Amino acid sequence: MKVKWLILSLLIAALGFLGGYGYQRWYGQKPEAAAGKAGERRVLYWVDPMHPAYKSDKPGIAPDCGMQLVPVYADEAPQQAPSGAPGTVRISPEKLQLIGVRYGVADHTEDTQTIRATGKVTVDETRITRVHAKTDGWIEQVFADFTGQVVRQGQPLLTVYSPELLATQEEYLLALKAKDTLAASTVPGVRADADALIGAARRRLSLWDLSNEQIEEVRRTGKPVKSVTLHSPVSGYVMTRNAFPSQRITPDTDLYTVADLSRVWVLASVFEYEAPLIRMNQPATVSLPYQPGRAWRARVSYIQPQVDAPTRTLQVRLELANLGLALKPDMYADVRFEYARRSTLTVPAEAVLDSGLQQMVFVDLGDGAFEPRYVETGRRVGDRIEILKGIECGERVVTSGNFLIASESQLKSAVAGMGAHQHGAAPAAATGHEQHPPAPAAKPPATGHEGHQAAPPAQPAKPAATGHEHHQHPPAAKPAQPAKPAATGHEHHEHAPAKPAAPAKPATTGHEHHQHPPAAKPGPPAKSAPRQHEHDHD
Repeated sequence: MKVKWLILSLLIAALGFLGGYGYQRWYGQKPEAAAGKAGERRVLYWVDPMHPAYKSDKPGIAPDCGMQLVPVYADEAPQQAPSGAPGTVRISPEKLQLIGVRYGVADHTEDTQTIRATGKVTVDETRITRVHAKTDGWIEQVFADFTGQVVRQGQPLLTVYSPELLATQEEYLLALKAKDTLAASTVPGVRADADALIGAARRRLSLWDLSNEQIEEVRRTGKPVKSVTLHSPVSGYVMTRNAFPSQRITPDTDLYTVADLSRVWVLASVFEYEAPLIRMNQPATVSLPYQPGRAWRARVSYIQPQVDAPTRTLQVRLELANLGLALKPDMYADVRFEYARRSTLTVPAEAVLDSGLQQMVFVDLGDGAFEPRYVETGRRVGDRIEILKGIECGERVVTSGNFLIASESQLKSAVAGMGAHQHGAAPAAATGHEQHPPAPAAKPPATGHEGHQAAPPAQPAKPAATGHEHHQHPPAAKPAQPAKPAATGHEHHEHAPAKPAAPAKPATTGHEHHQHPPAAKPGPPAKSAPRQHEHDHD
């Protein structure tokens, strides 16, 4: 009977095996396809999202920050960075398209640029004349009586009464009479002395700015002129006026300032970093913002030797004709200096990442690889920047998206710098994502949540604790000191001192916290153990 049941069981097992195999053969997934499907998202390892240098061969929690480890799949594994300068990074074409990377080429550019500056129209200082009287006196009449009046050379400006000038005219008339009186004298030399006296008086009147016509009028009429007229020495415009009727004047009184505005100066303020590009006789164009379409050609006539401290600009002087008086003093003007330099190597201005201390560009190495390159920059030429050192002509640089590439490069450099640190010193053999520090050489096993400090080997045995009490023990004695008796319950007994016993650690029941002070010198026998649930305060 047993044999029949055994044969029946074997038959049923064989039928079940054949049925399962046939189902798997005809309806199950082929091993190759299953392997291919599983390979599409094959996990290579797990990493700490905060510290990518930490890797683990199984999922779990990061030991330092407590974050969940994230998987890194085979199709997401970072490509190996190309060999090159530190910070070289490789980015996939999908990411390059996502961040919108654009490129530019380092090329030689003809450095022809216009320097723009703000100018101010001023009076030509070589065409300014000041009018003074050469004697003391009083003003009687004023002909040029307002500022800005146009005067011509020789035009009367004012009349002055001067007692000293009047006395000189009378001396001149007396010299003329003396000459007529002594004309018939037979004394030798008298006539010559009379002529010398007349000449001296006439020269004095001439030095006091009396014209020959005025002196002849005094001689012809025989009467001195009470008020002498002062005339304008030049043609121009009255810029300042300090002459008023009945005003007393002296030789140092500035009566008028007359300026010739047929030619003017334009003082252009050039920034100090552009000053080396300005030279003498350099052509320039002057225009007024409120007169569009009109420009004046000029040349640099002088460059001031000192920079203006408040504005940090250099004053450059231009001279130009002022036809029609279109350029009036104190007007603001736009000045453009043009110059041409040799061909220089430049890159688009967007390609340069300037940190203030260093300038860097990312050079495209091909196949998604980018190398950070520190460069030395020069002047800005339009929308490009001159490169003095760092790259070669024809190299392709990144002009858009370079900030994101710089972040990727810095992250790669930081990870490479961490290297094998792995959050600190890793153990010799790691079985998971945890890292354990090396254990002490001889640390006793712990059975609960207590924190003990190891006692000296010769310390006598301590009483056994029974519960949740917190004891502070007195200083322990040397090995010859009797041991403390053990506490057994709630009884109140005092035990006699016991003989020294071999050092032994007390049995702990859990949750107690003992602090053992260092061993003290030999003393009297220790007292018996306190009752349970007592707290001694030493």
